[in-house]
Amino acid sequence: MITEKKFGNSENIWININSDQVATDSDLYKKYDIDTEIISYALDKNERARIEYDNELETFILIYNVPRKGKSNNHYEAIPMTFLIKDKRLLTITNSENKYIIQHMENYLEKNSEVSLFKFLFSSLFIITDKFFPVIEEMDRERNHINAMLKEKTTKANLLALSDVETGVAYFISATKQNTVLLDQIKTNTIFRTLDEIEKEQLEDTQIEARQLVEMAQLTAQVLQQLSGTYNNILNNNLNDTMKILTILSILLTIPTIVTGFFGMNMPLPLEHNILGWVIAIGISLIGWFGLSFILRLILK
Repeated sequence: MITEKKFGNSENIWININSDQVATDSDLYKKYDIDTEIISYALDKNERARIEYDNELETFILIYNVPRKGKSNNHYEAIPMTFLIKDKRLLTITNSENKYIIQHMENYLEKNSEVSLFKFLFSSLFIITDKFFPVIEEMDRERNHINAMLKEKTTKANLLALSDVETGVAYFISATKQNTVLLDQIKTNTIFRTLDEIEKEQLEDTQIEARQLVEMAQLTAQVLQQLSGTYNNILNNNLNDTMKILTILSILLTIPTIVTGFFGMNMPLPLEHNILGWVIAIGISLIGWFGLSFILRLILK
């Protein structure tokens, strides 16, 4: 599916192409003058956020991380979205997982139809950056819910759920840092000199939003790391308590074993012919058991 919208007094045009269609329709390469290398970027779901400017072709390429709608393998992820500017044309390449951004871009363009090409680009990046915040807030709510369940009972299922949240935050930290670095690189790129004050101001606003997002993601990661460490210490402490109890029991059980083993030897022994010998042997075991229990209690206080 391909959509085209004009803006900026009809001087500029925004074209959105579905990457699945691009992958099968080679005529689109010629029609929109899309380089095959750019197509490979757009089709690669593991492509890192970055910018590239071709002086000869006067083509500005930008790949920006977008939060995926919904979870993948029980955690949130970010996926790349490709922007291309050439002449008076902004071209975006989307797929089924990031196409929801297009609706937000269309809504912005309806309210700001007179924007310039780069103003629209940076505003779109601002919109994308803003879409990360609700997902991080959702991960915070999940963390609080899992924390409440772990306080009631530390189960394997709850710990795995906490691990999934940590994985999602790790992906988001990487994605948001890449976006922030990308925005900083624009200021050192040749294209920055061609921007007017309004476009530079919009870029600055997007940078501020991106930095705040990184700080929020890092704070969430720190809380999760502390929470994970706390429950790890609790599990280790519980294991130590269990091992201590088992060790004490094994020590105490050696007393009756030693006494009964002594009187069970096949040789002349004291109390051998005493009718109450077995009672006395049990009594010796009990005295030794309670005596050792008292000593261990003093030691382990």
